[in-house]
Amino acid sequence: MLFSSSLFLFLFLPLVLLVYYLPLRRRRQGQNVFLLAASLLFYAWGEPWFVLVMIASILANYGFGLWVDRRRRAGASCRLPLLAAAAANLGLLFVFKYLTFVLDTLNRLGGHFAVPGIELPIGISFFTFQALSYVLDVHRGRGQVQRDPLKVGLYIAFFPQLIAGPIVKYETVAEQIDARTETWTDFASGCRRFLVGLGKKVLLANQLAVVADRAFSLGGGELSAAFAWLGSLCYTFQIYYDFSGYSDMAIGLGRMFGFHFLENFDYPYVSRSITEFWRRWHISLSAWFRDYVYFPLGGSRVDSRAKHIRNLFVVWLLTGVWHGANWTFLAWGLFYFVLLVLEKYGRLGRGWPAPLQGLYTFLMVNFAWVLFRADSLGAAGRYLGAMLGLGAAGWDSLFLFYLRENVLVLLAASAFSVPAGRWLRKKTTARPSLLLDVGYAVLMLLLFAAAASFLIKGTYNPFIYFNF
Repeated sequence: MLFSSSLFLFLFLPLVLLVYYLPLRRRRQGQNVFLLAASLLFYAWGEPWFVLVMIASILANYGFGLWVDRRRRAGASCRLPLLAAAAANLGLLFVFKYLTFVLDTLNRLGGHFAVPGIELPIGISFFTFQALSYVLDVHRGRGQVQRDPLKVGLYIAFFPQLIAGPIVKYETVAEQIDARTETWTDFASGCRRFLVGLGKKVLLANQLAVVADRAFSLGGGELSAAFAWLGSLCYTFQIYYDFSGYSDMAIGLGRMFGFHFLENFDYPYVSRSITEFWRRWHISLSAWFRDYVYFPLGGSRVDSRAKHIRNLFVVWLLTGVWHGANWTFLAWGLFYFVLLVLEKYGRLGRGWPAPLQGLYTFLMVNFAWVLFRADSLGAAGRYLGAMLGLGAAGWDSLFLFYLRENVLVLLAASAFSVPAGRWLRKKTTARPSLLLDVGYAVLMLLLFAAAASFLIKGTYNPFIYFNF
């Protein structure tokens, strides 16, 4: 994968930055064209023909945006172009992501359909939602329609957040496409943010992935309760540092080029309720469904409890489906729907002591990640059963071995999942010191050196959200 390779880190990115900041420094149109070309090259690196899917999406949504804008300015209904845009974007997503799953399911029910072998374009869920956001935000007047298709292309294909988010709504960057300002302060801040994300991904997520993959690969009878808990805990931290690390890198890279993306994570594992957790986890996805699905359905401002529960059900059904074509993702989304309804109308967790609220939330999230990670509902059931000690030994040598080998990584993952760093930054910012500045710079260099060494060695390097 280009993003995780030393080629990207040591050749592609420096070259893009050099060309962007030197020959094209004062030419905004030239910068935008160059960034679009670099983004398409980045996407085409692994699977070249999929870039044609990307280009088709760009051109189609460019046309839908013009159609919607023309109808809106004329005071006519935009229903037809909006339906066409939704059908085209979601149809593209269905064909590549869900068609095989649907046909397989129908065949299990007695059908006789030929199942085509369809490869999944990397990041199709992310760039499809961004493309649809462009059309919807033009309709809502949240951003000016783009007359230049290359600018629509830059918005949809911009390489830092192209394949694993965050999902950037058009209204967030509509003005920045033409009127952004690059500063050395932003560039330095972006470099720091990129290095932090790289460290999260390479030094924490990748190491935790080894333990999680080993635990989830075992059958129910081979898995002890202790190792099941260790594996689920490692995956809980792995997916956080994998995805938030990528988001940090994307936000940092965007800032280097003058773009300011919104935050995507806010220490979600300190949450005291599931509601709070989803205000802190994958914020861009939650905001997308909130603005384009939940609010149009009426949100919580409806005239009955049943309608509100219906709205929550639709959002969480779609959230589960968005993540993948597997019954486990559907069950994962509906599990959160049930918890949110119980919190809202059953007062689950209300009035509990704060530590108990935090423990309950973390446990529910941990159980949910087992559903998310398992290959099937049956595998998830067996894994959860092992965690509860059903037909499983209490602990075994495998648990002791992996715990001993990864205890420092687990301690670091736990420590960095709480906002101690934010508190420390506030304290040091209030009292600037040359010694602290030098120390921080040295720390960033050591972080880069450690991450680069792990990448060069070719250690295990999965990107979970590339699948979505």
